[in-house]
Amino acid sequence: MQEIIERRCSSLLEKAVESGTTDIHVKPEPTCYSVSFRSFHALRQVMKIPLDLGDRMIAYFKYLSLLDMSEKRKPQTGSFHLPIQNHPYYFRISTLPSVLTKESIVIRVMAEEAAQSVHELAAFRDSARLLEKLVEAKQGLILLTGPTGCGKSTTLYSLLKHCNEKLNRNIITLEDPVERKNQAILQIQVNKKAGLGYAAGLKAILRHDPDIIMIGEIRDADTAGIAVRAALTGHLVFSTIHARHSVGCLHRLHDLGISYEDMRQTLIAISAQRIIPVYPDMSEPEPAYRALYEILHGERLDEALSSAREQRNYSLPEHLTFGGQIREGVKIGAIADTVQAKADSDS
Repeated sequence: MQEIIERRCSSLLEKAVESGTTDIHVKPEPTCYSVSFRSFHALRQVMKIPLDLGDRMIAYFKYLSLLDMSEKRKPQTGSFHLPIQNHPYYFRISTLPSVLTKESIVIRVMAEEAAQSVHELAAFRDSARLLEKLVEAKQGLILLTGPTGCGKSTTLYSLLKHCNEKLNRNIITLEDPVERKNQAILQIQVNKKAGLGYAAGLKAILRHDPDIIMIGEIRDADTAGIAVRAALTGHLVFSTIHARHSVGCLHRLHDLGISYEDMRQTLIAISAQRIIPVYPDMSEPEPAYRALYEILHGERLDEALSSAREQRNYSLPEHLTFGGQIREGVKIGAIADTVQAKADSDS
């Protein structure tokens, strides 16, 4: 039976990789488990599996992730690595208990490949150049924001690669969990059971002479405060945060207890992003997918902060917004026009 479970789990992961899936959702229903794949924000159901089989598969994924297999009442997070079709992949797992006395799990799928340069990721070269210029700062806070699956972590590791290889900076990360292993930088895994939380981890990192500190994600008031304190100590800090767009990130930070004055003293830039289809080579019939960046920095960041403090609305100039960039890209034929309606609705 164990071999059958292992084969079913491996088959599920292989199907996800083949279809370009970013997240696998296994959700309990009254009579079965529903399995869905997410690709570029679209969630589609791919199969249903019996409850008994689903329970065993979830237990196996928890075993691979070194989670407590007997604990079904509390959320847990973990990760594991497996080769799929002779290529290394990293899988991050999150579990949640449901009212059906069953667990729901989401598995993030990531290829363990060398980080690409931001020029390879970006839809427009100007955005890539600006991001590389911004990370030359000696101290402050740079935040990447956007919805789940938009490529924040990919951009983050790309910028860290640039800082390590081109700027020769000493980089230390504090992550929960470590998403992508990189032997060129020192990565610290948060381990609350061992007494290594974000606060203790940051204390230890500051004694290790870092130039750059990366905090995996700002999830709550504690991690927001830690990121700001690290920036105030004279270090360059990178992190990610969930917000709808770059200006909205300021309100999100304020909701998490960060004062506008601390934002003014620490923030260098906020870069929101999304994934869009583009045509790098006009002769190619199928688009590739690239990152579109909406970057708030410099005088416009100061203006947005003043507006937020005074509770006034603030908007970036049209040509810098997602919608404006997409309309320009459609006009010159570099971006697929299928995203135009989505841009209009989001702007």
